Amino acid sequence: MKPSLNLSFNGNCAEALRFYERTLPGRILFELRWGESPLARDAPPEWSTKICHSTLIVGNTTFHGVDVLPGTYESPGGFSIVLGIDDLEESDRLFRSFAEKGQVCVALQETFWARRYGKVVDQFGIAWEINCGPPATPA
Repeated sequence: MKPSLNLSFNGNCAEALRFYERTLPGRILFELRWGESPLARDAPPEWSTKICHSTLIVGNTTFHGVDVLPGTYESPGGFSIVLGIDDLEESDRLFRSFAEKGQVCVALQETFWARRYGKVVDQFGIAWEINCGPPATPA
């Protein structure tokens, strides 16, 4: 079994996945627009260029993305995506990228369990936690 993540968006899935592709980094393997799909008749005409299904690969993790039909979107809640990072500079870079146009919930800082930890909800409404390695041990 290999779990994957399915992220729902309210019309900005393509923009979000391109941002994640650059930021994480990853690779978009597949995009199907509503107007090109067998479900095209279920979507309003203005939704034809929105994403019906997409796949983004980041390391060994698969993210699926979709622009849900108008009137059916629900803001994500009750979860966050945790990124385990070993490099301090990379943790800082990722946090800054997600925080730009987003909302910082917990500032990136040293904790008793990590050299850096922070939580942010990005501009697309997805919650991310950056967890960078174990804390430094006193000399």
